[in-house]
Amino acid sequence: MIPITDTIALSENEIEERFVRASGPGGQNVNKVATAVELRFDVGASSLPPDVKARLITLAGSRVTADGVLTLDSREHRTQTMNREAARTRLVALIQRAT
Repeated sequence: MIPITDTIALSENEIEERFVRASGPGGQNVNKVATAVELRFDVGASSLPPDVKARLITLAGSRVTADGVLTLDSREHRTQTMNREAARTRLVALIQRAT
């Protein structure tokens, strides 16, 4: 479970993550190692309360697809683990703002 507030938490299976190659400088591994993460969160199908879903879609703006899927990517770090954590942290912060 991913804690959002004292009363709201997300299940791990509500988040879809895909690792891709990051562009830009990175030394010898730049074109060989998939370190960037693309995080997808289906707002409509999530366990969030309806009012939080509505505010989240408004706050996320263009990061939400027409299908109601919030997409975030992180490629600022050189490891999958750090990029994954950065994307999840941004998702949690965005949901906390929506509450």
